[in-house]
Amino acid sequence: MSSGDLLLVFLTVVGSLAAAGFGCVDAALTRVSRVSVEGFARQNRAGVANLSTVVADPGRYLAPLLLLRIIGEMVAAACLTVLFARAYGAGFAAVGLGTLVATLIAYILVGVMFRTLGRQHAPAVALATAGLTVRLARILGPLPRLLIALGNAVTPGPGYRDGPFASEAELRDLVDLAEENEVIEREERDMIASVFELGDTLVREVMVPRPDMVFIESTKSVRQALSFALRSGFSRLPVIGESVDDVVGIAFLKDMVAHERDGDEDGPIAEIMRAPALVPESKPADDLLREMQASRTHMAIVIDEYGGTAGLVTIEDILEEIVGEITDEYDSEVAPVEWLDAGTARVTARLDVDDLGKLFDLDPEELPGADDAVTVGGLLATALGRVPIPGATAEVGGLRLTAERAAGRRNQIGTIVATRLDGAPPTAGRPPNGSTSRPAPAGAPRPADGPAAAGGPTLAGGAAPTGDAAASLDPASSTDPAPAGDPQPGDGAAVADRPVAPSQQHGKVTS
Repeated sequence: MSSGDLLLVFLTVVGSLAAAGFGCVDAALTRVSRVSVEGFARQNRAGVANLSTVVADPGRYLAPLLLLRIIGEMVAAACLTVLFARAYGAGFAAVGLGTLVATLIAYILVGVMFRTLGRQHAPAVALATAGLTVRLARILGPLPRLLIALGNAVTPGPGYRDGPFASEAELRDLVDLAEENEVIEREERDMIASVFELGDTLVREVMVPRPDMVFIESTKSVRQALSFALRSGFSRLPVIGESVDDVVGIAFLKDMVAHERDGDEDGPIAEIMRAPALVPESKPADDLLREMQASRTHMAIVIDEYGGTAGLVTIEDILEEIVGEITDEYDSEVAPVEWLDAGTARVTARLDVDDLGKLFDLDPEELPGADDAVTVGGLLATALGRVPIPGATAEVGGLRLTAERAAGRRNQIGTIVATRLDGAPPTAGRPPNGSTSRPAPAGAPRPADGPAAAGGPTLAGGAAPTGDAAASLDPASSTDPAPAGDPQPGDGAAVADRPVAPSQQHGKVTS
């Protein structure tokens, strides 16, 4: 082998190793984040100053590495082609062999082996080579950026963009890849995806619709509003004027309590209400979240295109789009059906009306309002003509339905006690002994207890209402009857065909 051939072999090895080294450094630097650099700085690691410079402007310092890697690969390929041309003649065979060997070297040595080593040992490699990277960028000067600018000039579209992600889709793919490689959990991936989707979500998609709103008239007194807030379980109540489309303010429970403590409970609620925040239903949910954070507002009234009230939205409604349903600390899973005694069962508000009829040997089609409701909660709401709150009772067909304690962040009625009025035990719906029947907990409603739910209200003297009185009873009183004129739960509120209560949130608010 001549000296010329030895020189070609030497240049091939040097070019390949140089390309592999620059590829290794590039892979390591792209894996180091600013958070990692801050950690290295706290540890006083050597080379952290140069590494911080590189991470602050990766496009400027990584472009020279890319250029030098390409030069190394081209030098190796050219030298290999000349070697094969000397050995086999200047023909297609030499070109083909040179291209094949150069491709194998570039793929295995540069693309796989050394880049993998760079990723596996990213902190050590990045800290050790950051100084060299900075010096190479200074030596080459603007040459890499000029070449990139030239490429962008002849490339259709926006051209090259600095940074690891050119679009949201690429970032989503990276998140999916991280979950597949068990870097993050599935719940974390879903949460990240929800953040992206929040930008495409409108307020109308997360709001509590108008039929499910609970509100109070501006003519009511502070005492009446306080009584209603305590019974309904909401710490914020929209205050309306002439109609639901005229929301004039928001009443806060803490303001009502303060006035009641000061003895100023007979004044109108309009005197202590706060100005409502109004937002269009077409507003993006992420924009509203930022505005509510900035203004420290937890509730807003949603307005439709005609200026009417479409519903209300809280900051928790938006957060649930990201983190999922927020439950109350006292919430617990309940069985769909729990027999308390003969003829009395506690059922979930979401139980189908047809299933309720089967439980009590009744024809669901004969239950008043069954055509307008799908669930037991909806059946009770239809009979009451309003959104039910704890203790609300109505007689439907041969059954007495009593709403129990509300549960969850939205204060929805979770369970309903159903009792046959004739006292006859069912034959088809009653489960066999020992299957799901168990003694009722202390305070649970019994057939003789009237309409009161567990811990709920009764009529003064403990008498249970019957007939029309049961259907129209307001659960205003516990052992003490509510003062005359107290607002009824859901006064003026429409009721949807589903057993959902309004989402009016609790917590501290300042505005």
